[in-house]
Amino acid sequence: MKLVLDGKEISAENAEALRRIILTDRDVIALKIDGNLKDIYAQLTDGMTAETVTVKSPEGLDILWHTSAHIMAQALMHLYPGVKLTIGPSIENGFYYDIDMEHKITEEEFGQIEEEFRNIVSQKIQLTREEIKRTEAIEIYRKENNEYKVEILSEIADDTVTIYRQGDFFDLCRGPHLPDTSFPKSFKVMSVAGAYWRGSEKNKMLQRVYGISFPSKKEMDDYLAFYREALERDHRKIGKELDLFTISPEVGPGLIIWKPRAAYTKMRIEDLWKKEHLENGYELLSTPHVARSHLWTISGHFDFYRDNLYPEMEFPEGDKYLVKPMNCPFHILVFKEKLRSYRELPIRYAELGTVYRYEKSGVLHGLLRVRGFTQDDAHIFCVRDDLETEVKKLLDFNLFFLKKFGFSDFKVYLATMPEKAVGTKEEWDRAEAALTAAVKSYGMDFTIDRGGGAFYGPKIDVKIKDALKREWQTTTIQFDFNEPERFDLSYINEKGDKERPIMIHRALLGSIERFFGVLLEHYKGDLPLWLSYKEAVVLPVSDNTSDYAQKVCGELLKKGIRAYVDGRNERLGYKVRDARLQKIPYFIVVGENEEKAGLIKPNGRKEGEMAAMTMDAFLDVINRRRAGE
Repeated sequence: MKLVLDGKEISAENAEALRRIILTDRDVIALKIDGNLKDIYAQLTDGMTAETVTVKSPEGLDILWHTSAHIMAQALMHLYPGVKLTIGPSIENGFYYDIDMEHKITEEEFGQIEEEFRNIVSQKIQLTREEIKRTEAIEIYRKENNEYKVEILSEIADDTVTIYRQGDFFDLCRGPHLPDTSFPKSFKVMSVAGAYWRGSEKNKMLQRVYGISFPSKKEMDDYLAFYREALERDHRKIGKELDLFTISPEVGPGLIIWKPRAAYTKMRIEDLWKKEHLENGYELLSTPHVARSHLWTISGHFDFYRDNLYPEMEFPEGDKYLVKPMNCPFHILVFKEKLRSYRELPIRYAELGTVYRYEKSGVLHGLLRVRGFTQDDAHIFCVRDDLETEVKKLLDFNLFFLKKFGFSDFKVYLATMPEKAVGTKEEWDRAEAALTAAVKSYGMDFTIDRGGGAFYGPKIDVKIKDALKREWQTTTIQFDFNEPERFDLSYINEKGDKERPIMIHRALLGSIERFFGVLLEHYKGDLPLWLSYKEAVVLPVSDNTSDYAQKVCGELLKKGIRAYVDGRNERLGYKVRDARLQKIPYFIVVGENEEKAGLIKPNGRKEGEMAAMTMDAFLDVINRRRAGE
């Protein structure tokens, strides 16, 4: 039997000869053998199917960053004798290594770390993979007084583990890695931050050194330009500049206080959400923030999500309660309150329900990862024959909503049945077919995540791309074969028999908090007019026109334009600049000439300076822009 390499059948002997040629190709850095990533030196035998992996492919770049983490760790060991290494994975944009040492790395030291990194790269040190006894590895790290690696090794069940060596450095790692250290031609230390060992506040605080590397300087320059723009769009920076939200230490991390400007935008989002749901056949629910712990035992959340639940509250009468991590059990209870007929289905319940999950402090991130958030939840209960129709309606509704907020670039992922799953194969096949048909009906490209579904059902994830082409998770359409069983749900079918309904979880935006953060970064804080707290600010040229400014503002408010007067005792130029910084869509300067003519002179962030006009004409400008967004 022949070996297949990059789609061509060759003998294993010829493959070894070909590999020697491949090693001279600076683009190829690894192999994918029978679907698994391997080092380029991995053994090739007859019957295998292998593909070459280039450094510019997503998988190749991940390997480049993984090896770069090892190179950076080696550089840190050279510069800081006695440093203890813990873990150093590749991440979405680069890599990091968590280290333990007394000395605190400062930004001034980044240059010398980069210089030592380049020194290791220039030596073109080969990386070699070794298998050693787990007990031997534990002994090695005990001698180095590295309790972190010992702890990791003590939790591994296998008798043997793999390490990778590069010169005077080695690290516990599964791999795969680059053939040698010469591939990352451009490297930069991005930052240093504190990180608890294993993300637990109970453990020691370590130093997390972040880095990024690329095969060429041009790729690094392109990335740094992107990175600088991403920093400018960081919703936390924009939130502070525009005074949108706060996370108070008195309240607790991960819990958001919405300030007036952001609270207005939140209201606009929620008002649209409710209106569209009511017009699309949903019934709105409002459920408690707490419930007896027993409810979460029935649903399975108490067991499945124990690490992310807030502690139980015990009351004098003996009852135990949990703050809710999910809305679905409440919706299920409403469905179950009475016997349902197939004629009533589908039933669609929707709720903007605030839920609470105790995320580890190390993963909290502004509005994007919080402990309390408003989930835009819906649960659909339907019969099997309605599956495909219902999923198409869901996808149609979801895409309408995302487009309403200005997103047009989507990527869809379809996660299928994992090895361990509840429900029958027939149910899974039917659900997966419905999801597939719905996506295909739109002609959308989608990626199948085989085996990536939750144990209780397959799902569709829709990710949006923002102005920087970054992907953000928003919509989820998730089948659930588990909770209908746990709650013993049923309806009466056409034959008069009890039958289990199909249950679909659905979130459009994911959470209001996270979606608002995405909106801020996508629009760089300059939100569409309909989401803006104020549409216009009136600026009197002097005290002489203050009364006219108030009159203009009053007229604009009567016409439904959200306006206010900036009557501060500041220079006009200062107030104009402040209006621009606050991203007010329009500022209207009124002086004596405007007052005499009974006109206003608007200036739009998008349109620039406009001619003097009546307030009715300005209302037309506003309405045209509202309609066009």
